[in-house]
Amino acid sequence: MIKVENLSKTFGSKRAVDDVSFEVRKGEVLGFIGPNGSGKSTTMRMITGFYPPSAGKVSVCGFDVSENPIAAKEKIGYLPESAPSYQEMTVLSFLNFAAEMRGLRGDERRKAVRRVVETCHLDAVLGQTIDTLSKGFKHRTCLAQSIIHDPEVLVLDEPTDGLDPNQKHEVRTLIRRMGETKAIIFSTHILEEVEAMCSRAIIIDQGKVVANGTPDELKARSERAGAVLVTLHGTNVETVKERLSGIAALGHADVLQAQDGRVTVEAFPSADAGAEREALAGRIAEMAIRENWKIEQLKTEEGRLEEVFRSITMPDTDIIKGVA
Repeated sequence: MIKVENLSKTFGSKRAVDDVSFEVRKGEVLGFIGPNGSGKSTTMRMITGFYPPSAGKVSVCGFDVSENPIAAKEKIGYLPESAPSYQEMTVLSFLNFAAEMRGLRGDERRKAVRRVVETCHLDAVLGQTIDTLSKGFKHRTCLAQSIIHDPEVLVLDEPTDGLDPNQKHEVRTLIRRMGETKAIIFSTHILEEVEAMCSRAIIIDQGKVVANGTPDELKARSERAGAVLVTLHGTNVETVKERLSGIAALGHADVLQAQDGRVTVEAFPSADAGAEREALAGRIAEMAIRENWKIEQLKTEEGRLEEVFRSITMPDTDIIKGVA
């Protein structure tokens, strides 16, 4: 649905996007994350045809955005950064205008407007001019225009920016639902949104793609991925350390608390543990059962996307290992 091939963009001597390639398929929600100035918005503007690329190409639903811009743009719904709109228009007149620009007329237009008004919860502000709206309602109005023609592809730049927690929940739910039948790419600074909505995520830094995978695959690159937090009752620190040292998959263990026969330990798998990395919790549980210790808590850390993001985009911060 979206195919980006060796895409680059320069502004004078500044190379904002540098040889970026990726694809987004139907039924996929791709999170596009990176620090400020990393090239996210510039890439999205080239996908939508707002900027021409300096090199490379973009195709949407099989149409080259540069060679067949109208055909490609008919397939795209676009929510730009900062949700721009015509401030002097009422919400209703703006949506009618957006529908007409998309070629919708008569009853088809009225049905499309009603659908997005209901979807984006705009009933209460239809008669207001956009300049009188709160930031959240302005953002929802611009989101409504992006989906008014029921596009096959959605490009959303910070779709929850300025929304309150309830509105963010509504937009996230909407994106997940639309993502079942569309190809969606959205940028965000909120990493929890990537975990909540995305089937895949790309991290871009200094114009280059530096990581590409599912949220779980990215979190697995965290040093904490596979770490086990366990609290054991009926033992002492020295005995626990000795028994843990016999587990082959263990790299090291930190004692967090030891008091009144209760020991809390965070155990980290070794770098070369491989498949045994996921089995570390089971090995610790088996050890505790053999020693007749009571297990008060036992949980495995799945990894933290924020750590991975910081390590990749701040390489002098030694948070995770083995990241190219």
